[in-house]
Amino acid sequence: MGTLIKVGLEDVYTTQSLGITKDGNLLYMLDSRGHDLNVLKEINLSTKAETVLAQGKKADIGGVMSHPHTGVIEAYSTNYLRTEWTCLDKEIEVHLNTIKQTLKGEVNVASRTLDDNLWVVADLKDDGPTGYYLYQKAKKALTFLFNQRENLASYQLAKMEGAVIKARDGLELPSYLTKPINVKGPVPLIILVHGGPVARDDWGYDPEAQWLANRGYAVLQVNYRASTGFGKSFISKGDREWGAKMHEDLLDAVSWAIKEGIADPTKVAIYGGSYGGYAALWGAAHSGDVFKCAVDIVGPSNLQTLMATIPPYWKPFLEQLYQRIGDNRTEEGLALLKERSPLTHVDKIHIPVLIAQGEKDPRVKQAESEQIVAAMKAKNLGYIYMLFMDEGHGFARPENKFAFYAVAERFLADNLGGKFEVMTNEFEKTTLAPEHKTELVARFNKA
Repeated sequence: MGTLIKVGLEDVYTTQSLGITKDGNLLYMLDSRGHDLNVLKEINLSTKAETVLAQGKKADIGGVMSHPHTGVIEAYSTNYLRTEWTCLDKEIEVHLNTIKQTLKGEVNVASRTLDDNLWVVADLKDDGPTGYYLYQKAKKALTFLFNQRENLASYQLAKMEGAVIKARDGLELPSYLTKPINVKGPVPLIILVHGGPVARDDWGYDPEAQWLANRGYAVLQVNYRASTGFGKSFISKGDREWGAKMHEDLLDAVSWAIKEGIADPTKVAIYGGSYGGYAALWGAAHSGDVFKCAVDIVGPSNLQTLMATIPPYWKPFLEQLYQRIGDNRTEEGLALLKERSPLTHVDKIHIPVLIAQGEKDPRVKQAESEQIVAAMKAKNLGYIYMLFMDEGHGFARPENKFAFYAVAERFLADNLGGKFEVMTNEFEKTTLAPEHKTELVARFNKA
């Protein structure tokens, strides 16, 4: 067989096959080759003729709805600030409009029976649990089934607002703001930085944003350059911009929040995991005049050692990493990686940093945290270090999560003045390294 589709490096995040119709005649795909925003395309497998069915205006096409029996695509979604569905089939449009008149959140059709008479529909909200409904097409009737997390329905949760923030070079950054309920005036601000960086933040229920808003913080989540969903040029604008323009995007978002009267300029923190952890460390080293403290979860501190210890299952993506971060095969690339490493600039850190790491992390090795902790300790800089012995790239065990969040909210409260719950026995059932558990118990004066 010959090659039907060949995809270059610049299109790997925005091009993919979606499936073949049941009769085997049509292949559907999302394709950004020759485009910035991807297009929805069908390919006739007999004639090889290609037809573009749709293209988003400000965001990539992300999801599709297909007939459960024929496999024919009937609708597609884009997500700039919110998910929006566009119908290619008029009958589907009638039913989606009927559903939207009843449900308050974003609609997602989770499944459909083969005869297409019954749909399971999810109602996704920002301030409550996802509700599931049964939709009967013949009656155009919705019947409530259950809430995914029923206990959330009894709480008043914060709303999430979409905002487009302009970076200093004019690039528009789709972002999300969650503010504390019933609080007016400037409040402490947390810049919550997503990982990846080839990922994105979305509108909807976000547990960390809700937790931080409950503690009195405004939470700003920025889709900085390199984030996905907004075209391949938006991703490529982050190439080798770790610690440079990608960081400037975050600073510009802080400036926006201050100018809008949302944030108290004297009480701003940067918080994130993976790339977000790197951003927190970089912010601590370079923007201590903006941030009063930083929280780093499994973030790399030394880009040279990060690139030198890529796990085997990442080998197919090495060329992407060379282009996106820096090429450690060349002298110039090594120099760039060193310059963009927070560890190189540890002397500039003068704000407190909370660092949390999984001992078994295959992506960002334990050494990434150990290096900067050792350097900060040698220079008598303020830090808290939490090493969980059975965790990987993030924390899975509930006991470890609760211990981390207990420390994190106390750390933020000590530096920004937000609320926190007094610790009791949060460390007892964790897998914290023994010396770290001992230090934390002594620090917070609880058994």
